[in-house]
Amino acid sequence: MGTEKVEIVKARTDKRDYKSIILPNSLQLLLIIDPDTDKCAASMNVGVGSFSDPSGLEGLAHFLEHMLFYKSEKYPVEDSYSKYITEHGGSTNAFTASEQTNYYFDVNKDGFEEALDRFAQFFTKPLMPPDATMREIKAVDSENQKNLLSDGWRMHQLQKHISAEDHPFHKFSTGNWDTLEVKPKAKGLDTREELLKFYKENYSANLMRLVVYTNESLDKIRNLVEEKFQDIRNTNRSSFHHPGQPCTSEHLQILVRTVPIKQGHKLRIVWPVTPEIHHYMEGPCRYLGHLIGHEGEGSLYSVLKTFGWATGLSAGESDWNLDFSFFKVTIDLTDAGHEHMQDIIGLLFKYIELLQKSGVCKWIFEELSAVCETKFHYQDKVPPISYVVNIASNMQQYPQKDWLTGSSLPSKFSPSVIQTVLDQLSPNNVRIFWESRNFEGHTDQVEPWYGTAYSIEKVTDSVIQGWVLSAPDENLHLPAPNIFIPTDLSLKTVQEKVKFPVLLSRSSYSALWYKPDTLFSIPKAYVKIDFHCPYAGNSPETEVLTHIFTELLMDYLNEYAYYAQVAGLYYHIDHSDGFQVTLLGYNHKLRILLETIVEKIATFRVKTDRFSVIKETVTKEYQNLKYQQPYQQAMHYCSLILQDQTRPWVEHLEVLPLLQAEDLAKFVPVLLSRTFFECYVAGNIESHEAESMVRHIEDVLFKSPKPLCQPLFSSQHLTNRVVKLESGINYFYPSEGLNSDDENSALVHYIQVGRDDFKLNVKLQLFALVAKQPAFHQLRSVEQLGYITALVQRNDCGIGGLQFIIQSTVKGPGDIGQRVEAFLKVFETKLREMTNDEFKSNVNALIDMKLEKHKNLREESSFFWREIDNGTLRFDRKDFEVEALRQLSHQELIDFFDEYVKVGAPQKRTLSVGVYGKLHSSEYKAEASQPHLTEIDNIFSFRRSQSLYPSFKGLSGHVKL
Repeated sequence: MGTEKVEIVKARTDKRDYKSIILPNSLQLLLIIDPDTDKCAASMNVGVGSFSDPSGLEGLAHFLEHMLFYKSEKYPVEDSYSKYITEHGGSTNAFTASEQTNYYFDVNKDGFEEALDRFAQFFTKPLMPPDATMREIKAVDSENQKNLLSDGWRMHQLQKHISAEDHPFHKFSTGNWDTLEVKPKAKGLDTREELLKFYKENYSANLMRLVVYTNESLDKIRNLVEEKFQDIRNTNRSSFHHPGQPCTSEHLQILVRTVPIKQGHKLRIVWPVTPEIHHYMEGPCRYLGHLIGHEGEGSLYSVLKTFGWATGLSAGESDWNLDFSFFKVTIDLTDAGHEHMQDIIGLLFKYIELLQKSGVCKWIFEELSAVCETKFHYQDKVPPISYVVNIASNMQQYPQKDWLTGSSLPSKFSPSVIQTVLDQLSPNNVRIFWESRNFEGHTDQVEPWYGTAYSIEKVTDSVIQGWVLSAPDENLHLPAPNIFIPTDLSLKTVQEKVKFPVLLSRSSYSALWYKPDTLFSIPKAYVKIDFHCPYAGNSPETEVLTHIFTELLMDYLNEYAYYAQVAGLYYHIDHSDGFQVTLLGYNHKLRILLETIVEKIATFRVKTDRFSVIKETVTKEYQNLKYQQPYQQAMHYCSLILQDQTRPWVEHLEVLPLLQAEDLAKFVPVLLSRTFFECYVAGNIESHEAESMVRHIEDVLFKSPKPLCQPLFSSQHLTNRVVKLESGINYFYPSEGLNSDDENSALVHYIQVGRDDFKLNVKLQLFALVAKQPAFHQLRSVEQLGYITALVQRNDCGIGGLQFIIQSTVKGPGDIGQRVEAFLKVFETKLREMTNDEFKSNVNALIDMKLEKHKNLREESSFFWREIDNGTLRFDRKDFEVEALRQLSHQELIDFFDEYVKVGAPQKRTLSVGVYGKLHSSEYKAEASQPHLTEIDNIFSFRRSQSLYPSFKGLSGHVKL
């Protein structure tokens, strides 16, 4: 076993130890020792992917990735790997890329050794039983069904389709029933035999990279890993390599018109370029993406926005490997922009001409390099499971010293390398993909895997030069030096090590919660300001106008705030019962950005041209909700039924066309006229700074000579009420799928448990933990109802419950509901027969999950903000719930099941929401009147007729008069 003495570059703030080892079978691995971790994790990256699929067996690599989860010689019980990991507080998954397949898991520390042993079997002696093979082809087919009407998948495949047929880039990678069952059978091939052959030929130790993340000592983990992974066969398989480019001359200088599923127009401009991986220290694509994708004044996007032609732009490298790569610019167009496609392409090439004339700028590269360096050295800790996946992938592509950095640290200024890639962004090797529903009926070709309609025409260099000449003459220029780059990265001294947020101040205007950083030691802060505006929710019109108001604010701020984003300081404005401003990033210049946002709110004026653009964008956003996955539609109906005072998006869509700029101009002063803001400030920020922020907001909004805002009346404080379903009744809300082309149906089966209470919560959580994996195993692995099959907890404003979420083309909602009930009946026996050891093991797993420390400021802030937003304010929740768990008995869990979950329990409260897809539309009418179900005919009549749980929110909101 060899150990290499190469220094791995790591962040200055990183206290972990890293050890690289090569086993005798040539398996390369990296051990990460983190004594502070609560979870252990591992990722195996195998250097083979869908590019290696045999011809006529599309999706074989992806299918193999599914099959390895089933069982092994050492652990022959089906799905026992996933069961073990779930019961030890962990999670597991895998993905197949073009040249890599990555398997990964995380688990509580006490379960790591056995989990790792079970994981190792994937690569030594897996069993792929014949009966499971057939079942899992259905899972792959269901996964593909879910993607068929997704524009992201469709457009990516179209770009692959228009390439050389003999190049692996051209392939279809997911697989389906046809490619894995029907066609192989017709050729006399046995898919399972091909699967075993593919595994034997490609899964060789020398192509594998393993990352193990643990709290154990180096010697212990080293011996453990060697023992478990040394038996992987090494056939010295050479890694996949396909010389030659995917795009030949016939696939360049083309304009492809194509019809998407969703509303909206898009331009994707793509050039084949030299892969940046060969020059990642020089970062040519990063440099060019930074400039072409910039949104500050003088940028391409800023100019397109001024004309009202674009609502989004991104630029950078995509679909790359060692042999080929693409540089891609994606522009979201308005209706007007769609009419000016030639001008937009002309302006893009004008900007590229500007880059040619300006030459490669040293100061821009150095500024970018400095931003990247700060970002790397002050990066947030992420969950170990994400960390190991990223590094295992890097190990396939980068030399050892850069396994942690990848290409994130460009530091070598080389004008010639950047110039080479810039020269490749020329009209003579461009591919333009232009998407719009307007092209429906005007295309003459169909992409075979997804059925996407398209047509192709040639666009020569001279045609594009003509577009450049006729494009408007705008003042395109390079960005200015970035004032938001932080220079003070020092850490504030915290007076007291407080564990939970404290209420620093409360007045009739505001409440301020403050939580200094005691865990992360990183110069970042998180600020959330929630403006409670009772007039926002008066009607569908006021809700939509509030939405447009928040979008316009961000629109006005964009050119200025984009610099902050580049420098690692982010903000967002959301709308819900008013509006919420969130800031997250380096604390040094955060106050400057905050003051600008508040100033924009205080001086808000409606610009008619921008109102029209935002109204159009918001309209399309609502229109496109009909293309959500059926399970998402079911979740939406479920929320509407349960959450009082919520409205369906169809009402918003109906009122939108009538709303004009003057409506917003009249409404915003009303919206702001009565408000109360709740503020949460956390991270590397001192209490006096937090208080000063709140004072500033109060001064600007409430205390000017003509104040914009007045405090809320006592009667106006916001509440969040949730419907209390009646005991012993099974409510059912059936609905037809909104997209008549979608074959998928879905069921959300919700079981209501009750109001936030530590003892009740932990019973609910423990039941969800023990039932989660058996539900997945039965309903997906065995019955193959569908790829999307889950049992999860649900929390509506402090009201807890369980929900089964299943999407299927095989069964309609009625049948799925019966399968869920059948599962619960079988599971009841398992629950009663659970041994004391199994019960204790699950309790301990849940305790470990609760005691897991927050990884970073965003994670911690989300946890505490949820308590504030719900009104539950139990910042110490974990301590009390752990205590309740320690006292819980097996019998109490059974009693909980008998009262709340058991089929037919007299006190049980359930709601099933069924969305009927194209294949089950005939069942829609038939199933509505089932004797054991109480149908909900109208959501709002139903909601009005039900009792409501008391609200947690708004109880402490008002100051005593």
